Formats: sequence, C-alpha cells, structure tokens
Amino acid sequence: MSLDALKDRIPDYAKDLRLNLSSLANDITLTPQQLAGAFVASAIASRNDEVTKAIVAEFGGKLSAEALNAAKAAAAIMGMNNIYYRFVHMAGGDYAKMPAQLRMSVIARPGVEKADFELWSLAVSVINGCDLCVTSHEKIVRDALGAEAVQTAARIAATVHAVAVAVEGAAALRD
Repeated sequence: MSLDALKDRIPDYAKDLRLNLSSLANDITLTPQQLAGAFVASAIASRNDEVTKAIVAEFGGKLSAEALNAAKAAAAIMGMNNIYYRFVHMAGGDYAKMPAQLRMSVIARPGVEKADFELWSLAVSVINGCDLCVTSHEKIVRDALGAEAVQTAARIAATVHAVAVAVEGAAALRD
C-alpha cells in the first residue's frame, strides 16, 4: 500500500490528518534520512499493520539497509524502555537508583548517526508516553539538531499515531 492509498483510507471526519500526513511527508526541517526514519519508527510504534506497511513502503526505500534497521531498532528498544522507565517514574522509590539490568546495547551502536537514532527514539517515546524517555531524548536531540527537529519528530509521531487510530476506528465501524 502506498502513502496515497493510506490517505484514502483516512475517513472524512479525520481529513486534517490527511493534510498533516502530506505536509509532514514533505517536511524540510529534517534530513531525508531523519524524516524517513521518524516515519518508520513512529509507524511501528503505532501498532497498526496497515499504517506500518504503507509507511515502510513509502519511506523504507529512502533509507539504507542500516538506517532502516536502526529505525526498527528504535521502535523495538523504546517499546521496552518506555514501559520500564514509565514504571520507574510512576512507582518512585528506589527503582531509579537500581540498575535496569535490561540489555540495550543498540542505543550505543545503532548503525547510524547517534542524533538520528535519538530523534527516532524520541518519536517512539512520544507515542508511548514515557516522560523520562521523552525528557532524555528531547535534550539530546535539541542539543544536536535544534528545537525545530524535536518539534518535527513530535508532529510526525502525533500524526502517524492519529492516522493509525482513525484507520483502525474506521475499519472497526465498517465491520
């Protein structure tokens, strides 16, 4: 499925999402690799097969094999870290002082520029709602790429997630 086909699946009541998806797909505040990776990582984090397939079909070919793998890795590792660190934040107590004892070596060696991987991790963390992870990745991305890159990553994450919600809701209402 193409991005245009995905936009056609967005119901009319969510037409703003169509427009946002189009404008973000052509955004120039990020490099082509940063943009494509943010879309891919956000789509995987959205947990909607239709959205993920369409976005990977659109943006996956704009990434090297290493960068595509890194975008997938950002979605995967943040899927774990966002849950764990959200727990640490909510539970309070001594958990923040305890070692996580979770393997996450991909963060140190993602196979792409560190700033790009952090950008993609930020987008996933925004979707997953982890305050600690958003705060940590936002600072790194802002220091490396600037506030506009942070905002663009958050806008991509928000829009891709909303498209997944709209498409899934429309499908459920058709059934």
